[in-house]
Amino acid sequence: MALGKLFIGLKVRELRVASQQTQSQFAKRIGISTSYLNQIENNQRPVSAAVLLQLADKFNLDISELSRGETDRLLSALSEALADPIFESFSPSLQELKLISQNAPALAHALVLAHQAYRRKSEQLASLDHDRENAPGLGATPYEEVRDFFHFVDNYVHALDILAETLATGLYGAGFDRRSALVRHLEKQFGVSVAFAETNDGPLRHYDRDRKVLTLNRLSANPTQVFQLAHQVSRLHAAREIEEIVQRANFRTDEARDICRIGLHNYFAGALVMPYSEFLAAAQKLRHDIELLSARFEASLEQVCHRLSTLQRPGSKGVPIFFARIDRAGNITKRHSATKLQFARFGAACPLWNAHRAFEVPQGIIRQLAETPDGVRYLCLATQTFKGTGGFAATRTGYVLAFGCEVSYADQFVYADDLAIGERSRFEPIGISCRLCERGNCPSRAVPPIRGRLQVDPDIRETIPYRLA
Repeated sequence: MALGKLFIGLKVRELRVASQQTQSQFAKRIGISTSYLNQIENNQRPVSAAVLLQLADKFNLDISELSRGETDRLLSALSEALADPIFESFSPSLQELKLISQNAPALAHALVLAHQAYRRKSEQLASLDHDRENAPGLGATPYEEVRDFFHFVDNYVHALDILAETLATGLYGAGFDRRSALVRHLEKQFGVSVAFAETNDGPLRHYDRDRKVLTLNRLSANPTQVFQLAHQVSRLHAAREIEEIVQRANFRTDEARDICRIGLHNYFAGALVMPYSEFLAAAQKLRHDIELLSARFEASLEQVCHRLSTLQRPGSKGVPIFFARIDRAGNITKRHSATKLQFARFGAACPLWNAHRAFEVPQGIIRQLAETPDGVRYLCLATQTFKGTGGFAATRTGYVLAFGCEVSYADQFVYADDLAIGERSRFEPIGISCRLCERGNCPSRAVPPIRGRLQVDPDIRETIPYRLA
């Protein structure tokens, strides 16, 4: 596992405090000087390979779990918050932001939440007309609260994943497809009978608690029916565990708790249909071919991409990928990244990203080699998909599924086989969003960056009517 330079001062300090040792005692135990340990704990120096091995040997530190993913996500959110014009007189360096994210993550989270509350309040005040008394309360919306909950747990919920995988063992026996197996399980274990209804405008799933009848829409696709069956299994099998997770999350509102419960039941359903170990092995064997994975697990392409983004189990992680679902207006309705590429929390995505071009392609997967302003290069993949049921008159909503990885992992994806990933000139420049991107010569820029001064020359008109100072 390529870890690079690791600044894990907070983790080392936690190990020392837990062992009830002074810096001098702890340093002697792992064979370094007290001054070096002090620098490590304050993230002034990275840990060396020798120190890592000593920590693993003496204090059972799991080296495989050391990852910069959590810090990268927090650093991205903090950087975006501090790019707001209200902080114009404060310009912390990248190193300062890293120190805050690494040494004081609770403070960084608090600042991100405070900025989110400020933005929400500003938007509410701007939209008020006459009835100010009916303005909603301060803070993030319940949906945003839940979105951030999944984002900062790395989109992986260990207790539910293990519970679902344990249940899946032996559930899909020979001769039974997933839909039949789940129908049998509901009937045998919970006395729930499954019925089907044909309607263009009806719900995908309806559960009659009194009669213990689950009704599915027959016109929905088979992967949708399988997922809704698994969701119902979750509501009957994992309700207690999910309630414990929701209560520990300390959401501010009942709405957020309700939304999170749905999200966690959906998480369990995905883990039940695509059990972790089996799915990870298949993803590696099939080299992340999402169409083959979809056929093997009776899952939709979206379900497969989402599941790939959850492969973060300690000691058995999959390839770190990013995943997003984008609608035609450019809204990112689902997002997660285990890579350095972190999606903007506000505003639209970069127009140079191939995800937008996927709406022009009726089918198939389009590919892009891309490089962000920080010099990191990615394999970006995108495909269009539709949701809906029924025939000609039924409403069908189109989305683009965007996913990919850093190029160092591209050889594990079938989509990279004929791409010249070794040639830097093949990589297109992309950013997070226009409001955060500092590239000054981008002809696709939609709005100026929120940091930086503009230069306007009335005698010169280029693609955009200003230059960045």
